[in-house]
Amino acid sequence: MSIDLNKIPETCYIIEEELLRRNLALIKSVAERADVEIILAFKGFAMWSTFPIVREYIKGATASSLFEARLCFEEMKTKAHSYVVAIAPNEIDELLDYSSVLTFNSLSQFELYKDKCKAKGVSMGVRVNPEYSEVTTELYNPCSPNSRLGVTAEHFGDKLPEGIDGIHFHALCENDSYTLEKTLEAFERKFGHLIKQAKWVNFGGGHLMTRKGYDVEHLISVLKAFKSRYNHIHVILEPGSAFAWQTGYLVSQVLDVVESNGVKTAMLDISFTAHMPDCLEMPYRPKIWGATDPIKGKPTYRIGGTSCLSGDYMFEYSFENELKVGDRVVFDDMIHYTMVKSNMFNGVSHPSIAIWTKENQFQLVRKFGYVDYKSRLS
Repeated sequence: MSIDLNKIPETCYIIEEELLRRNLALIKSVAERADVEIILAFKGFAMWSTFPIVREYIKGATASSLFEARLCFEEMKTKAHSYVVAIAPNEIDELLDYSSVLTFNSLSQFELYKDKCKAKGVSMGVRVNPEYSEVTTELYNPCSPNSRLGVTAEHFGDKLPEGIDGIHFHALCENDSYTLEKTLEAFERKFGHLIKQAKWVNFGGGHLMTRKGYDVEHLISVLKAFKSRYNHIHVILEPGSAFAWQTGYLVSQVLDVVESNGVKTAMLDISFTAHMPDCLEMPYRPKIWGATDPIKGKPTYRIGGTSCLSGDYMFEYSFENELKVGDRVVFDDMIHYTMVKSNMFNGVSHPSIAIWTKENQFQLVRKFGYVDYKSRLS
């Protein structure tokens, strides 16, 4: 980390440009060496002020909604690979205007909209469920037997429906290449005969190739081996977390310290439920600069959010020194998924968005205010 907290004037999400570029360079290298296409999944990272940087390394993105597809068209300067769980009739025409590929979640939606896709020259795909996943948190497991996401093998015959160019699956969540390898075995076992008929295959997201210790060479070998088995079919990966993994932080400050029955809580000017919802949903315990798990004898605090939700807190952390009002508390790795899932519950102040440039300067991108809160309601 190279940011200088003394140069950060306000509570904000802040991304380090150099760290982002490091991830982008690795992702570009994998794409070139494995001869695959890697595109950005907006559901994991949609900080569009950085897209001019992203476009230096990769050219495409995947969208999960009409608004994401439009953002891709306007800010990534290209049409999206779109996958929408259920497409509304009043959105299909505009969605196709912003899409080069549209993957359907069901064969019934394919039948409903295939003629519109053909008329617009949009390549069509179908999402399948390989019914194999190593994701242990059910909330994030898209491949359970009763999942609403993707078509199971029993719904297909010997041929892909006429007009379908590609097959898409998504079964990973921040997993490694060995999990991908086992997932591909299940995918090919159920859909191998259909893969041979396809022009492209999309392996979805969850490929955390920028994580320390990830076996990038193994990933490349898995991708090459798959392509060789299917006459060098066009392969697409669409990670989200990998792009922004370990690239930035949420910088907050202490507003108060309260004590109840011997438990001290440092009350911050941010909220877990509003600004770090994954911490409560997953759940997971975020890292805080200069803090550890509780150590007897050290200053120890629960970390409380600023909303009125009773559970808006994290269990105790220990610090080197007592926390005081005005002290900075910095949460690590808060750029992927965190920002895209943030909200304005309770009308609490939303952190600003900023970039720490490669010249080591603070660049404020967006500041939120009352109008942002009010405009979301009526």
